[in-house]
Amino acid sequence: MLPYIIRRLLISIPVLLGVTVINFIIIKLAPGNPVDMFIDPNTPPELLEAKKEMLGLNSPFYEQYWQWLRNLLHGDFGYSFSSYAPVSKMIGDRLGPTLLLAFTALAAGLLIAIPIGVFSAVKHNSKFDYLMTGLSFIGTSIPQFFLGLGVIYLFALKLKLLPTGGMKDLTGSGGALDTLYHLVLPAGVLAVAVVGKKIRYVRASMLDVLKQDYLRTARAKGVREFIVTNKHALRNALLPIITVFGMEIPLLLGGSILIEQIFQWPGIGQLTMQSILSRDYPILMALNLVAAVVVLATNLLIDILYSIADPRIKYS
Repeated sequence: MLPYIIRRLLISIPVLLGVTVINFIIIKLAPGNPVDMFIDPNTPPELLEAKKEMLGLNSPFYEQYWQWLRNLLHGDFGYSFSSYAPVSKMIGDRLGPTLLLAFTALAAGLLIAIPIGVFSAVKHNSKFDYLMTGLSFIGTSIPQFFLGLGVIYLFALKLKLLPTGGMKDLTGSGGALDTLYHLVLPAGVLAVAVVGKKIRYVRASMLDVLKQDYLRTARAKGVREFIVTNKHALRNALLPIITVFGMEIPLLLGGSILIEQIFQWPGIGQLTMQSILSRDYPILMALNLVAAVVVLATNLLIDILYSIADPRIKYS
């Protein structure tokens, strides 16, 4: 396994390099430029040109990219064009809340979708199965922005049980319980979409396994049904389940942008929107690089979990 992991990490280097080149080209092709976005339109043209020169925007494309890449190799993500703060610090401050939100939603999705999906497969074509399948379609179909606004109206404005947004109260001294209190609604909205999609995947994977002959043999030998379902069947149904849940991690990080806007969650979603609107190239490049690293790391983690779930899988 160790040589395989090392090879994957080495392969990731040219992949990340290609991703940064493509992202840099796309960002540069976008209309507008950072100077025009945050300077008074009445500013004299010569001052605008001086500002562009100071930020290096007048240099050829390849020089700008090479300068960015050279700084990156020294661990420097540069400085924000709009706030002049270090990009690494800005992302570091925002990444934690986003990871907390995404992984809370993923954990909740796992804890809800897997038991329901397994039970729906065991009770195939029962009333419970039909009910859960219908609810999963509803959970998948509801737009997140609509659901987010709906739960804010119901639980925050009408029932006054939960806050409308933010990560902490105004004093910022509530501690972990206060963060958890503010996390319920945004994580719940993200978890609804996860559960809605994954119940059907778990159910389908389990139905395929439950038809296998070795399970009938286990039952004929007197093995309890609970052991047959949750040890033998679920273990062999894990590979597709690992795939769909693993690939949910990058989707949650991307999907949390909208949720963070609705609930005013101080994560990279808000930072991404602010950077797009202000054409803040250094932040956008760093955010795209972080997203690429997350996708590659997730793919590697899925491969490792494959070998843990099924010892027959060997990487050579």
